[in-house]
Amino acid sequence: MGKKVIGLVLALTVLFAGNSFADKRSYVWTYEYMTMLKGKVEAEYYLTPKVPDWNKSSVNSWENQLELEYGITDRWDISGYLQFKQKNTKDKSTFDYEGFKLRTRYRIGEKDQYPLDTLLYLEYKRPSDLSKPNVFEGKVVVAKDIGKLNVAYNQIIEIKTDMDEKVEHEYAAGMSYEIFPRFRLGVESKGNYTESKYYVGPTIATTLGSRAWIALGAGFGVNEKSDDLHARLIVGVLF
Repeated sequence: MGKKVIGLVLALTVLFAGNSFADKRSYVWTYEYMTMLKGKVEAEYYLTPKVPDWNKSSVNSWENQLELEYGITDRWDISGYLQFKQKNTKDKSTFDYEGFKLRTRYRIGEKDQYPLDTLLYLEYKRPSDLSKPNVFEGKVVVAKDIGKLNVAYNQIIEIKTDMDEKVEHEYAAGMSYEIFPRFRLGVESKGNYTESKYYVGPTIATTLGSRAWIALGAGFGVNEKSDDLHARLIVGVLF
C-alpha cells in the first residue's frame, strides 16, 4: 500500500510542475525560516518508517501523514494533518487512523533583518483514541543562510492536557549545503532531552520543476534508549 501511495504522489509532482515557487524543505524533521506563499495551497505527504531493533526488524511501524497548507499572509500560514499508522509484527499487521493535527507558523521580520532568522510554530494534536490527552507543541525556529550553506535549530516543547503527564523538551537541528541548483545534501539530528533519545543521519532534498519537492532523511539512534532507525520521506506539491 505504501508503494502505491508514493507512486501517486510522485505522479502528482510531475503533473503540477509549473512556474510557481514551492515551500520546499531541506530537512525532514527540522523546520527552516520559511512559510507558505500568501494565498497559495500546498499538499504534503509524509512517510515515516521506524525500526526499534535491527535484530527484530519484522517489528516496525510506518507512519503516514497527509498535510494541507495555506498561506494567510507573506509571513503567516496554517495547515491541517491527517495521521495514519501501519504497525507490523512477526504475526500480523494493522493500519489505523491515528488522529489529526492543526498547525500555524509565523516568521518574525524579514530574511537577514536580524542576526538569526526566527520563526514561531504552534501545533495542536488530537489522537483518535479520545481517552488520550490533547497535545500542544511549540517550536522556536532559528536559522541562517551563509552563501549556499543553511543552518537551522528548533527548540521544541510538548505539553499534554493531562496534568499528570510530564512536559517534554525536544530539539531538531540540521546543516545543509546546495551541491548544485535543485539539490541539497545535509546532516540532521533530532532528539528528546527529557527521555534522552537522540538520532543523527543524512538528509537529501531536491525540487522537481518549480512546484514540487522531495526530502529524504534517516536518523540512527545513538544510545540504548533510542530506536535503531527513524527515516522519513516528504513530498510537497504546490497548487
